Amino acid sequence: MKLSLLPVATLLAAALAAPSALAQKKYDPGASDKEIKIGNINPYSGPASAYGTIGKVIGAYFKKINDEGGINGRKINFISVDDGYSPPKTVEMARKLVEQDEVLVLFQPLGTPPNSAIHKYMNAKKVPQLFVATGATKWNDPMNFPWTMGWQPNYQTEGMIYAQHILKTRPNAKIGILYQNDDYGKDYVKGFKDGLGAKASMIVKEVSYEVADPTVDSQIVQLQSAGADTLFNVTTPKFAAQAIRKAYDIGWNPLHYLNQVSASVGSVLTPAGLDKSVGLISTQYFKDPTDKAWANDAAMKEWTAFMKKYYPEGNLTDAFNVYGYMVSQTLVQVLKQAGDNLTRENVMKQAASLKNFELPMFLPGIRINTSATDFAPIEQEQLIRFDGKEWVRFGEILGK
Repeated sequence: MKLSLLPVATLLAAALAAPSALAQKKYDPGASDKEIKIGNINPYSGPASAYGTIGKVIGAYFKKINDEGGINGRKINFISVDDGYSPPKTVEMARKLVEQDEVLVLFQPLGTPPNSAIHKYMNAKKVPQLFVATGATKWNDPMNFPWTMGWQPNYQTEGMIYAQHILKTRPNAKIGILYQNDDYGKDYVKGFKDGLGAKASMIVKEVSYEVADPTVDSQIVQLQSAGADTLFNVTTPKFAAQAIRKAYDIGWNPLHYLNQVSASVGSVLTPAGLDKSVGLISTQYFKDPTDKAWANDAAMKEWTAFMKKYYPEGNLTDAFNVYGYMVSQTLVQVLKQAGDNLTRENVMKQAASLKNFELPMFLPGIRINTSATDFAPIEQEQLIRFDGKEWVRFGEILGK
């Protein structure tokens, strides 16, 4: 009898052990019972330093999360470093964060050229390059780069939106394009030309600039001289402010489309001159802090209270501070979903499993959706026009 019962007892013991075995915690480097180590690369110095506030607001938000007990009982150890928007420096910083600091993920590294420089490295190391702060379309390539995912709407889609608006409202436009001479600038221009289609001949002049250039003044003069009456401005904040100011100062008043990544009242339009920015058109997918329509909005009040407590030196008119807040909330959601399985593979799996995820600061109707074959979280935007004080939304939500 005893011999015949032995296998049953063994099976019973195995069955009883199974739930605890399944519930075992799983960790990769950067995660433990007590902390989750998150790496970040931001241009706190250099030509794109206006974006530095994004890294600061992310750090502030994670401090808030830690004060509230962390994520599933674990505190976030946020390690943010400066690359000056210089790709060689980005490579150096990424290696430090991955190989020395052993972060679980590299979160929100900023800029198309910097992220391009570490794209293959991060995937070779199988470390998440997650919610990168750039809208280049190449971040949505899960087949070839399963460890890299974007977050914001992609540049080509945005470029198409502007082109379609021009075709609808100004079919005889003479278009000038100013763009940054790299993947970021070229991605926008491709989408814009695709949107114009057979009407791409409306473009009378294209001029580029290098990140190391001191100004874009000469480029603006060239575009005016070419007879352009419509400007597509594909620039990062420093150069965006210069372009707005220079066009005004030389008496050139084109219909001016400004790419969304520089549509901050605080960081771009104010330095350029609010009076010189009247009439600018851009896109938006989240609530702008200068828009009075949201003055009594619960989510805006919550963001303002957060800023005053955790980032009091931050600019309350700077949309980049809303952006950093929202992308941090998205990562927190992903880590909550990961539970006690804090492997890099599971973090990417959860990031690719967001269904109709709505952030409080999104414009109504905007949702995040991802899947194993779709690494483009946000694919909707709305056109906006600057009236001298704030951005005013118009038209419908566009995109998927």
